[in-house]
Parts: sequence; C-alpha cells; structure tokens
Amino acid sequence: MNKKRSRLEIIRDILEVIKNRNGKIKPTHILYKSNLSYGMMEEYLDELIKKEFVIENKNQNNKTYSITEKGVNYLSQYKLIAEFTDSFGLS
Repeated sequence: MNKKRSRLEIIRDILEVIKNRNGKIKPTHILYKSNLSYGMMEEYLDELIKKEFVIENKNQNNKTYSITEKGVNYLSQYKLIAEFTDSFGLS
C-alpha cells in the first residue's frame, strides 16, 4: 500500500529533482520527476520562490528553475531529520 507523501516530502522531492539536474531544470521535467499535477507543481513552486528556496529564470520563451543555497540547506537538514527518525524506527 502506497503512503501519501507529506508536504515536506513533496518539497524535498522538488528540490532534489532541481539539484540532481545540475541546479537548473525546466518545469516539465519537475512535473514528471516529482510526480505532481501541473496545478500542484505551480503551487509548490510559487511557495518555494517566495521563500527563496528556488529561483525562476526567464529568457525568451524558456523558463527554468534553479535551487538556491537556502534550498540546498533545506535538503541537508531534511536528510539529517529523516536519518534521525529512521534510527528510532519513527519513519
């Protein structure tokens, strides 16, 4: 049985997708690799931009997203918390 992802897990997934593509990615790739609907992806990206985890880059007809240092820090802290909870069997 598949467990629904939490909001924090979805944010982690989006940031991981961006980071794994050398820190720059098109929205379509985020959509597919993070397994979200278009509307949900837009909501999360808007929030991540406002909170400065992600930067939106626009040029001509292209739009890409880049992860910021704050986004990278979130990922490392998330990993520490996940490892901590796993070590106590709380995941």
